[in-house]
Amino acid sequence: MKSWKFVMASTILGSSVLLGACGGNTAQQGNSGETQLSGSVSGDGSSTVAPILEGIVEEYAGVQPNVQVTVGVSGTGGGFEKFKQGATDFTNASRPIKEEEAKSLEEAGIDYTEFLLAYDGLTVVVSKENDWVEDLTVEDLKKLWVEDGTTKKWSDINPEWPDEEVVFYSPGSDSGTFDYFNEVILEEEDLVKSATLSEDDNVLVQGIQADPNAIGFFGFAYYAANEDTLKAVKIGGIEPTHDTIASGEYSPLSRPLFLYAKNESAQDEVVYDFLQYTLENAGEMAEAVGYVAPPEEEHDKELKELETLKQ
Repeated sequence: MKSWKFVMASTILGSSVLLGACGGNTAQQGNSGETQLSGSVSGDGSSTVAPILEGIVEEYAGVQPNVQVTVGVSGTGGGFEKFKQGATDFTNASRPIKEEEAKSLEEAGIDYTEFLLAYDGLTVVVSKENDWVEDLTVEDLKKLWVEDGTTKKWSDINPEWPDEEVVFYSPGSDSGTFDYFNEVILEEEDLVKSATLSEDDNVLVQGIQADPNAIGFFGFAYYAANEDTLKAVKIGGIEPTHDTIASGEYSPLSRPLFLYAKNESAQDEVVYDFLQYTLENAGEMAEAVGYVAPPEEEHDKELKELETLKQ
């Protein structure tokens, strides 16, 4: 893979990544002797995983220019819904598949395999203009984000902080990031009703950048791409960084990122080739966009697992 500099682009992350053009899935020999494929691959899912896949799709187009790869960004839950409907060959997720999602896929007759792509640290952020919040505990986060019928003010957390209403930005309810935050911080209680929700993390970034009283959360890559205008909040004294995410020290907001592949689709030569390319390069791309690559032994295990799907 060539050296690739990730650029956060809302025009891409707000819609599908689309590269290449083709008809049915076929293979032929190119002038170099390498197999040149022609076909299509479709995916959807998490906006958190999107930066990794966007980079991989761009690089893959240089290897297989006649393969059309589309990757939508419907959120983890929305991606599983399309996966269940048979509309995609794979789906990306920023949390493990839920029991009810697994059951619905079984009922739909869709066999799948889970692949670990990277590790992320769900990052709580405020505007650079916010000069009072540096560190919050899990208890502080719960007090802020759980709906309790009151108007939340910064002074509720610390009486020395401004007596100003907190403005909340959150991923939408179809997002795996929303689900993860709900599980480990809210403990399944309702999110504050005043929050602005969006499946597009760039909308959250822009809203928080513009308001010193705003707070929000999303994947670490979105913070890394905007750290000049956003400030990451330490959680229990631990700052989200590559090292603290990799070590698990940034707890409880470190989490794995996944790709779920349809086993039947993986038997197609074109889909298999793209999935193999993705697994071979996901670690490097994860590091390039601000996430953490899995250990080498995990990488080898994933490739062997994919190989078992090939017929």
